[in-house]
Amino acid sequence: MAGFRSLARQVRDPRCDLALRRYSLRKCLERFAPYGHRATWDHLSSRAGFGPEDRSPDPARLVAALDELEEARAVWLAYEVEFAERRKKEKHDGLRRPGSVDDWHRLTWGGFGVAWCDDPRLHPREPLAEVLRRLIAALERDPGTGCPVCGGERLPWRYDLDHEPSAGPVCADCGILVPRPVLTPEALAYARGGRLLVSA
Repeated sequence: MAGFRSLARQVRDPRCDLALRRYSLRKCLERFAPYGHRATWDHLSSRAGFGPEDRSPDPARLVAALDELEEARAVWLAYEVEFAERRKKEKHDGLRRPGSVDDWHRLTWGGFGVAWCDDPRLHPREPLAEVLRRLIAALERDPGTGCPVCGGERLPWRYDLDHEPSAGPVCADCGILVPRPVLTPEALAYARGGRLLVSA
């Protein structure tokens, strides 16, 4: 089975058939898809300027989509290295019990569904790397009351998501499943109860 980097080389290789280059980009999303496969594909194709169903997109646009995906992957892999080093130090210091961020991180190892978007047409518009930077920053500070990506405070609790966890607060503005560790207990309670937080 080809890895992310070998698939990326095929996307960039002008000697490869255009259909193979497009297929290889789609296969990259099996290795790294922050919004999930369908939503990440929709995001990349719209930002690069080709339709999600376009069977013969401009090769330069495929490469532009790959560039965005690779930048985001680099951001996430750097976070995973820091995360692993922190956990190793914590274990060395006697902290064996993982916290809520650790529980969430275990579900997203490798970067699949880090900012899950259950509706493939509703996802953040910013570059993937920027979205991941905002999400990582939120995981590293005290919990808040809004979406760490767009700042939205409409976070209705949704059930039967095609992801694990299968229920949680989903941002009505940008569509991501907001990681529970970035929200205060009050914000989670409001999301579960269907009430919106009112900013002071």
